[in-house]
Amino acid sequence: MRRRFLVLAAAAAAGLLFAFTSQAQPWPSKPIRLIVPFSAGGSTDTVARIISEKLTSRIGEAVIVDNRAGAGGALGSEMVAKSAPDGYTFLVGTASTMVIGPHIYTKLRYDPLRDLASVTLLGIADIVVVVNSKLPIRTIKDLLQYAKANPGKLTFASAGNGSISHLLGEYFKSMAKIELLHVPYRGDAQIVPDLIAGQVSLAFGTAVGFMPHVRSGKVVAIAVTNPKRSTTLTDLPTVSESGVPGYEAVQWFGISAARGTSAEIVKRMYTEVKAILAMPEVAKRFTELGFDVVGSSPEEYEQFIRAEDAKWKKIVDMSGTRLD
Repeated sequence: MRRRFLVLAAAAAAGLLFAFTSQAQPWPSKPIRLIVPFSAGGSTDTVARIISEKLTSRIGEAVIVDNRAGAGGALGSEMVAKSAPDGYTFLVGTASTMVIGPHIYTKLRYDPLRDLASVTLLGIADIVVVVNSKLPIRTIKDLLQYAKANPGKLTFASAGNGSISHLLGEYFKSMAKIELLHVPYRGDAQIVPDLIAGQVSLAFGTAVGFMPHVRSGKVVAIAVTNPKRSTTLTDLPTVSESGVPGYEAVQWFGISAARGTSAEIVKRMYTEVKAILAMPEVAKRFTELGFDVVGSSPEEYEQFIRAEDAKWKKIVDMSGTRLD
């Protein structure tokens, strides 16, 4: 009996020692995953890869971008929300996954405000209205006139049901009182070839994903959805000033972790990412992509999410979009 007691006591002591040793290990001590809840090649993926490359060199461990597309970003977001809060899995979230999906999906299996810990708001990206170059549309006024003269002929592409690009199309239809047929894709990268080929008429997409193709002349940008004119795409008018008063929205990107991740790890991750965003070459790259760098603190990002959540609830309700 005494021998059994000693064996159990030794095992318990070893377990405590292991736990202590594990907790005492410096972070990070193994590769980190940045979950992108959309397909490779899109705007969120582009942002994540810029960050991951610099982060890898700064922390001395590989930072791997892991694309987990599906359900308008809900699948990848849920994966992070339900992951171990050990600081080795982070989400590159967007307005779509953090504040739009929860109001659109009736059976969403994660709650961003409850299940995710805020790390930092990376920045805010312009959203552009882009059209196939073969269409006789170069302004929002042209778009409205064409849609009314050709009911049912215009299609708009989105990065998936429930994504911000889907909601913005429905929101535009509602406010402009025109007909547009929704065509969902798995991400921005899949939209571009069909938009260039004329398989779809237009899209509401982030400048990060579409401006390279606009600059090459393959598609045409006719407006931004920002509340006011873009600081980077200064030649483009807003949708609101171009014929649909009050229509406005922006896309944004931020990093989150599973709720319960230690405050020390969250702070370290925020500090490293903020330093990366301050690098001149990173700031220049993001500016070229129509992306205003922010780098807010975890507390500021949390407050930002709550304010955006309230705003997008009103937009979702106005659009009437609901998905299972």
